[in-house]
Amino acid sequence: MSEPKAPTPAPGDTYKGWLFKWTNYIKGYQRRWFVLSNGLLSYYRTQAEMGHTCRGTINLATANIAVEDSCNFVISNGGTQTYHLKASSEVERQRWITALELAKAKAFRMQAESDDSGDDSTPPATGQGAGSRNSEVQSTLRTLGSKVEDLSTCNDLIAKHGSALQRSLSELEGVRLGGETSEKIRQVTERATLFRITSNAMINACRDFLALAQTHSKRWQKALQAEREQRVRLEETLEQLAKQHNHLERAFRGATVLPASQSNPAIDSKGPVSGKGDASDEDEENEFFDACEDVQEFITVPADPKYHRRSGSNVSGISSELGMDDGTTSLDEQSLASNPESPQSQELVPVRKRRTRIPDKPNYSLNLWSIMKNCIGKELSKIPMPVNFNEPLSMLQRLSEDLEYYELLDRAAKCQSSLEQMCYVAAFTVSSYSTTVHRTGKPFNPLLGETFELDRVQESGYRSLCEQVSHHPPAAAHHAISERGWTLRQEIALASKFRGKYLSIMPLGSIHCIFEKSTNHYTWKKVTTTVHNIIVGKLWIDQSGEIDVVNHKTGDRCHLKFAPYSYFSRDVARKVTGVVTDKDGKAHYVLSGTWDEKMEYSRVMQSSRRGENGADGRQKTVYQTLKAKELWRKTPLPEGAENMYYFSTLALTLNELEEGVAPTDSRRRPDQRLMEQGRWEEANAEKQRLEEKQRTVRREREREANRAASPSEEGKESADGALIEDAISDSPLKCGHQDNYKSMWFEQLVDPVTGEPTHIYKGGYWEAKEQGNWDSCPDIF
Repeated sequence: MSEPKAPTPAPGDTYKGWLFKWTNYIKGYQRRWFVLSNGLLSYYRTQAEMGHTCRGTINLATANIAVEDSCNFVISNGGTQTYHLKASSEVERQRWITALELAKAKAFRMQAESDDSGDDSTPPATGQGAGSRNSEVQSTLRTLGSKVEDLSTCNDLIAKHGSALQRSLSELEGVRLGGETSEKIRQVTERATLFRITSNAMINACRDFLALAQTHSKRWQKALQAEREQRVRLEETLEQLAKQHNHLERAFRGATVLPASQSNPAIDSKGPVSGKGDASDEDEENEFFDACEDVQEFITVPADPKYHRRSGSNVSGISSELGMDDGTTSLDEQSLASNPESPQSQELVPVRKRRTRIPDKPNYSLNLWSIMKNCIGKELSKIPMPVNFNEPLSMLQRLSEDLEYYELLDRAAKCQSSLEQMCYVAAFTVSSYSTTVHRTGKPFNPLLGETFELDRVQESGYRSLCEQVSHHPPAAAHHAISERGWTLRQEIALASKFRGKYLSIMPLGSIHCIFEKSTNHYTWKKVTTTVHNIIVGKLWIDQSGEIDVVNHKTGDRCHLKFAPYSYFSRDVARKVTGVVTDKDGKAHYVLSGTWDEKMEYSRVMQSSRRGENGADGRQKTVYQTLKAKELWRKTPLPEGAENMYYFSTLALTLNELEEGVAPTDSRRRPDQRLMEQGRWEEANAEKQRLEEKQRTVRREREREANRAASPSEEGKESADGALIEDAISDSPLKCGHQDNYKSMWFEQLVDPVTGEPTHIYKGGYWEAKEQGNWDSCPDIF
């Protein structure tokens, strides 16, 4: 059981830890994760739920804290909410009591200060009242501005008359007593009188300004506090409505799913099971699936023991095909089971020591609604966003993060069986999402022509190049090649829509992976990414959809399904399942796991159709499988990742300055660099400058294209060119057509495998880097 390190946390600090909470007489005390922050005590079933599901919250400002015995204590806010809690020891209970009392005192003090801000307070105005208050504020501001101008004028007059008085006094000292004496004295007297009058005016103006400011200070403070309280009440109301909605759904499903004959007569006769705890407490046995939830398409069961005998006749087909049997392991299971401690994973020693930290993320506040309310329904790429929503990496660098677990492709290249190789490739497709689970920051939109290289030949055996080949729609081309026998290329365009409560990001385009030794050519597409709680609540990310990984040489296929998160589902969150089949549709492997943690595989020994239909009206397939083995596991994030945008070890190195990179490389982008250094205001100004520069270059490029086009030239198209244009016009990507831009390192062709127009690396980049010749690169920064 984890315990807080600080025995007496300071007021206002976040305090977290495990406590036992009373649920009911059947379940008794259940272990829950509690978080004390900003005067609110919230609890969750597990630490993982902190990102999306709060089980209950109590405000300590009006709560009563009572100690029952050495380990038990009660928190109640007057009857509506009561938490009966138990700590693991008396010391642990005292830590919590101390933290709760400090948080309660601070919350009460803040509430008292807000209530005692003056008798001239007025409730928050709405409608005409709000307009009247705005008019009053504008009038006051104009008056204050006028007073400031008066002060400035008086200051100038004082300086002018003070200088004149000084001159007169100097002249008086040099005058001999005689006829001129009386005249000079008179001038000095006049100067002194003017200086005194001006000084009095200055003092009076300052007094008026101070009085006016003091008069309106309390009123403005009260108005600001009223707005804050109104926002808090609105957030609490929304949270309460969401809880009531969930309770109603659960009650409805409980009434429809649980037959009356199966209800507990003791409970029915005695009413509620427990008088302890609040009505919102959760129970694992009382959760139900969504009525529209997707039902699992297949079922796996342990294989019959006969399949574990070498002489099993039913295994001969699979054994001969894969060059293995159950009693032994070959690349088959030995290579499929990834072992992070194996010599294979330790044989690569980094040649260069790369950075392991970046500056911590600053804590800058921002009014999200004021920006988002005018963006509903628009393309995300066309919304001017401040860097407050970004992370200090570009989309090209995020695309290069797909290679985080390149070892999976290294192992796949060594496979003798295409079905085994398919398992590795499928695991690689899932692993590319593991870095996104906490990454709620938006990457920088690359400028047209921007590039990013990732040269890891000495350390990992591969090198990668990305280039932004289109800006409207935004599209990036990526090419990676490894000395260990594989090539990865892709062109991804993003279609995104802001829906009010969530943001959907739909990647378009195919990913290709080609293995040199076997010449197997795999393709797949990406699933939809959804960012929830855009307006209210904590941001969290989900991946949902289906992926078909296809081997175009052998016809093998792996169908992966990313299950969307459901509050009522009993399945593990972020679940991924898949089946590897050959060209005849025969299943050979079953994959399962989560896209943020690990993937496992199981060999299929036999399959059959289930007798009754599933909830969706289709028969389910039952697979008899061997014991599951681990195929891939996510590497833990570095220490302090929560303060560094939740970057992985690879992500921390992507924006590290390197010598010899192209002038268009993302590492040289100034706004991104300023954001990483914590200078966000300067980053916002630089971001606007770069975007305006890009618009100017684009308009100039369009003018040149229009001048170059002529009617005589429009008809001179080759057959190949016409074919490419037709394919591009039918494609959802249509990359480059709106920008009239010709890529530096990629050329657009029709893919011979998928028939889609795509940008393929044409070579020359690494040669230019070796020679240090970047003369042809555009000036985009």
